[in-house]
Amino acid sequence: MGVTQSIELKSEILERIVEAFFSGNFEENARLIPYKMRPKGSDVPYRCCIYKERAVLKERVKAGLGFALEEDDETKLLSTYASEALSRTSPEPDPLTVLDAACVGCVPSRIYVTDLCQGCVARPCQSACKFGAISMVDGKSKIDGSKCKNCKMCMKACPYNAIVKLAVPCEDACPVGAISKDENNITRIDYDMCITCGKCVSACPFGAVHEKSQIVDIMKNIIDPDKKTVAMIAPSIAGQYDCSLYKLKSAIKKSGFDEVIEVAQGADITTLNEAEEFEERMKDGAPFMTTSCCAGYNNLTAMHLKDIQEFKSATGTPLFYTSRIVREKFPNAVSVFISPCVAKRKEGMANDNVDYVMNYQELSALLKGRKISIEECSEEQFDKTSSRQARNFGVTGGVAEAVQSVLKDKNLAKPYIIDGLTKETIKELKKFAKDRNCPDCNLVEVMCCEGGCIGGNATVSTQKDAKKQLKVLLDESPDLERE
Repeated sequence: MGVTQSIELKSEILERIVEAFFSGNFEENARLIPYKMRPKGSDVPYRCCIYKERAVLKERVKAGLGFALEEDDETKLLSTYASEALSRTSPEPDPLTVLDAACVGCVPSRIYVTDLCQGCVARPCQSACKFGAISMVDGKSKIDGSKCKNCKMCMKACPYNAIVKLAVPCEDACPVGAISKDENNITRIDYDMCITCGKCVSACPFGAVHEKSQIVDIMKNIIDPDKKTVAMIAPSIAGQYDCSLYKLKSAIKKSGFDEVIEVAQGADITTLNEAEEFEERMKDGAPFMTTSCCAGYNNLTAMHLKDIQEFKSATGTPLFYTSRIVREKFPNAVSVFISPCVAKRKEGMANDNVDYVMNYQELSALLKGRKISIEECSEEQFDKTSSRQARNFGVTGGVAEAVQSVLKDKNLAKPYIIDGLTKETIKELKKFAKDRNCPDCNLVEVMCCEGGCIGGNATVSTQKDAKKQLKVLLDESPDLERE
């Protein structure tokens, strides 16, 4: 199953959860989701049999209802889980979970000699290995896994490309080594190491790594006549749907929210504060400063890269400022951040001014489940117009460009862009911290996802389409001016 099909499957389940919630009999219709999706006699597109297929779907529904799967009770009915979701007062901690039934237990990641090995006389692989991990057995090279350090030097040396790396997609994608196999060869996430970058969610071709959705918690609040709900939409959302941002605002309100606020409002504040902070740091002789708006990067510095914290901007994220505005304007409202990635879910859970977080896939499911056509909605303007720079925060380079645009001396900044957190870019950041220097640069923008927030794990549009749609909004948006 390809990644696209995996996303479509998750989206279908979320949509069915929404339909069940508004059906008048949530518990029973939630229980029936696997059976309605795979009725008796239907084709089995992904698994060995319909029973395995339904078992995996059941786990996906549990995650969609907001529950962890690692130690769940398999005897408990989905109707019971649905009932517990309705009575839940707060979401579960740790926003990710692994579906055991969906995880196929990929072979361990390792360097492996294939049958293409010719047993050549020169033995270049042996010469390249500094750890004595390679020997000749029956005329073929063999790697001793206990000695191999996965340096890949043998791979580079082999003239026949006979040595390959067997990669586990989720493990290989994780930039901090937070994913490994348990004794049953099932993927497990070490939440003490996980920076919730969401790369494992995107990488798993079986969709086994799943966000624990808060969509039921959110729906409970939007139908409560005694509660006011406010949706805070991230800047990158403007590129996700083939419509104007103003129609999207109207559609979100039609789904049940009372107010919709652009997080770009907070991005304007972040830009101005970060520019002022940058000028002060450069005046005081700091070698460089990194941005601070990316939740995944902030988690990285707090958990794995503390040496660079002194160089990271102390300015709050756009969500930090926007949620504070919402709380001051609507003190008793339930605030919901609508986000492109799982890292923002963790940021929201740590912010007292944010009650819930919904990703773009969940928003799409809510709109479809409620039979709302965005295109048929009227346009509704925002009370405050955000700047072009703020609305471009979700694209790689956008934050650095925004800060540079409001500096008193436009030539002061020498930007350097970290386009995605990987093992390699993390090493680069560690070197900056160790050397206390960023060669030929002094303003380092760090984005966890390649391409920026428009490349987040929970987006619903390609980056190419997102940039095209976003450009329409940027062209009509005013420039940010510093007083």
